[in-house]
Amino acid sequence: MSLEQTEDLKAFERRLTEVISQLQPATGRWRLVLIVVSVCTATGAWNWLLDPETSHVSFFQSLLNHPFFTITCIILLGLFLCGIHKRVVAPSIIASRCRMVLADYNMSCDDTGKLILKPRPTA
Repeated sequence: MSLEQTEDLKAFERRLTEVISQLQPATGRWRLVLIVVSVCTATGAWNWLLDPETSHVSFFQSLLNHPFFTITCIILLGLFLCGIHKRVVAPSIIASRCRMVLADYNMSCDDTGKLILKPRPTA
């Protein structure tokens, strides 16, 4: 491998690790939002299910009787429709796509973006 190729690989690795590391703070915030909304929805669902009136009134009336659960369900549904599930796993999506491309060049990368050079197959 020539010196120029080595420098290119190092530059690619630096850029890949930079991209993945810059996504980590945003990913952490989205995970926190998803956890908080999920816990609130689960708590609201628990209260909704334990309410003895739920079985005696219509479905929509029971939802109106439990606005906390209804609102958190709507928020959770909205978050998933906006793609929070992709934002939570964005660094791993980028790493897996890079692994697919790098496999053609007998290389791989870890979850932080560091390149893994595989030994050349002997023919």
